[in-house]
Amino acid sequence: MTRIKVTLFIIFISIVFNSCSSNQKIEALKPLPSNDAPMVFKTKTSFVNMPLEISMKEIENQLNKTLAGEIYNDSNLEDDKTEMKITKTAPIRLIEKDGKIQTVLPLKIWSKFKYGTDFMGLNDTREINLNGTITMTSDVKLSNWKLSTTSKIEDFKWSESPSILVAGKNVPITYIINPTLSIFKSKIAKKIDEAIENSCDFKPYVLDVLEKMSNPFLTNEQYQTWFKLIPVEVYVTDAQIAKSKINMDLGLKCSMQTIVGQKPKTSFDKTAIQFKAVAKIPTTVSANVAAISTYESASKIISSNFQGKEFASGSRKIVVQNVGLWQRDGKIIIALEMTGSINGTIYLAGIPNYNAVTKEIYFDQMDYVLDTKGLLIRTANWLLQGVILKKIQENCRYSIKENLEEGKKSLLPYLNNYSPMKGVFVNGTLNDFEFEKVEVTDKAIIAFITTTGKMNVKIDGMD
Repeated sequence: MTRIKVTLFIIFISIVFNSCSSNQKIEALKPLPSNDAPMVFKTKTSFVNMPLEISMKEIENQLNKTLAGEIYNDSNLEDDKTEMKITKTAPIRLIEKDGKIQTVLPLKIWSKFKYGTDFMGLNDTREINLNGTITMTSDVKLSNWKLSTTSKIEDFKWSESPSILVAGKNVPITYIINPTLSIFKSKIAKKIDEAIENSCDFKPYVLDVLEKMSNPFLTNEQYQTWFKLIPVEVYVTDAQIAKSKINMDLGLKCSMQTIVGQKPKTSFDKTAIQFKAVAKIPTTVSANVAAISTYESASKIISSNFQGKEFASGSRKIVVQNVGLWQRDGKIIIALEMTGSINGTIYLAGIPNYNAVTKEIYFDQMDYVLDTKGLLIRTANWLLQGVILKKIQENCRYSIKENLEEGKKSLLPYLNNYSPMKGVFVNGTLNDFEFEKVEVTDKAIIAFITTTGKMNVKIDGMD
């Protein structure tokens, strides 16, 4: 009988102790994360305006590379009764004049022409030697990304008197040749036009620049975050000449991706890019970038928010020791490991949102996960009070200011004298980023942000 009384007393004391204890153990069912597709983010289309500036000196250099030594050779005497060889004797000089290109070309011309009649063999040939400088004026157009000119010879200046070969001797014929220069004008002008078109085809250079810009580069080594630009279409306006430069506007329609993990493959395809001629291009850059917060980094930040803080309801108190985050069915699960009046982990669910003033991600419509809520009703109903939940919610937030700055930094390499190839330089500025939307995956919370700015490309000093 005594044993029974002792046992009943121990049970009674245990019941009283447990019911009066302020420390209750809670073991809620953990909501498992969703298993989404690989983390690849594609923002809406971006538009990059790139005013292109080409110095006249650059075109001059390319032209001299194209036209070296003998620049024309017509050895067929029978088609037009004229043979002609034109040799460049010094570098060509280009000068901008009243919106046109003036070409100064030092050269030698050797020509053989046939005169007379073939009747009974009554004909003869003569050789002419010309040595001097030709000045031409050219109208400029940009067609199919090639700089094309329509040139007209304005002036001849002879460094030696024109001569004709008679009986093995050069006889001066300046007084004869000047009125007959029309024989050579069209051929020389046409040759210069062809050389400019061949040496000023900008499409290969544009494609090379885009290919370099499309190579993914690392923006955050800690989280292995990569930025990738994918060109879609390229636009160009008519060329304008002013102040010894040729100016035109390029426009790049593209998408921008931020990818976490291994370095993504380069998917650049020259044949897939469309080139279009337009009358006008918007003057600003419109960029859309994804700023990524991994759940690991967000958990650390939110955990630090709870350090040294107690949440009380009457005599009951809890302290949040650690916070975990993951995604399930489009919502963020927030696991709160706590000690105090309750020991264990409770789970909240909320929808991520953004505070534009503080630049913080917070969780809206926050509530207890059903399994946790049911357990709290049975064990610690006081924790369901709105005042406790509100205090917890106020601390479940973190700043993405650093992410915004990283997003801006991911574009800055393209804007600070970026040189994707020798002689091509890209510069520009960006305005502050503006928040657009938040999306969640199983690996991270992504804040999509936009910005505007300006950009320009300068070509000077290519090989």
